[in-house]
Amino acid sequence: MLNMKVRRIMAVLMLSLLLGAAQAATAFADGAYHFGFKKSVNGQLPSIDEEGFKPLLTKYGAVFTGDTNAKELYLTFDNGYENGFTPKILDVLKAKQVPAIFFVTGHYIQSQPELLKRMAQEGHLIGNHSWSHPDMSQISAERMTQELEKVKTDVLALTGQKEMKYLRTPRGIFNERSLSVSKQLGYQNVFWSIAYKDWDTNSQKGADYAYRQVMAQLHPGAVILLHSVSKDNTEALGRIIDDAKAKGYQFKSLDQMVSRTP
Repeated sequence: MLNMKVRRIMAVLMLSLLLGAAQAATAFADGAYHFGFKKSVNGQLPSIDEEGFKPLLTKYGAVFTGDTNAKELYLTFDNGYENGFTPKILDVLKAKQVPAIFFVTGHYIQSQPELLKRMAQEGHLIGNHSWSHPDMSQISAERMTQELEKVKTDVLALTGQKEMKYLRTPRGIFNERSLSVSKQLGYQNVFWSIAYKDWDTNSQKGADYAYRQVMAQLHPGAVILLHSVSKDNTEALGRIIDDAKAKGYQFKSLDQMVSRTP
């Protein structure tokens, strides 16, 4: 009798463990990821292997580097709102003959139409950063479609840019559903392999600091993420470009990316 009770208790415990494991697996599959990576040091390649989501990004064609055997760099800016620095950034890019992509939100489109026109006129790409900067892992496929289509439509109306192929998900948050839906809409998710905490306008530490943060992570095929609201980035940009070129790097447009596989 006692053995029977023990077996029943063990069976209940085992069932509970199995259910718990299944629930945990489901939560992991459906839950959000926040993009992160092990930074490059001394020119070595960065890695997202330890983050656990590289297979998922690869499955949906997302990128965070270009050809890691080539001394090429891809300059990307996130433009959620304007802080007075983008005109100077565009001046530097024009003077240095460097292409970039600017990922914009609805707020930016509505408040800075002339800057958007200038970006397109000067040969830069405009990418999608969503209309209202939501957590893409928490909204429906229908809402995501609306967010992305409105940006694309309004940028076309302002600039004539007919194609919008690249998406920078807000705050780097994603899950399999957001990757799948955006791919179905014709987008390639673009993450990054060089970044630092530059978005906090209350914690700017000077152009030298920005320069050191970027140059210390430099590596072949790097996708560089900068936020246009940073005074430090703006003041360091010309020096970053000059010294990267002096090291043999070429700045390329995302449309020129040689390899889509990290």
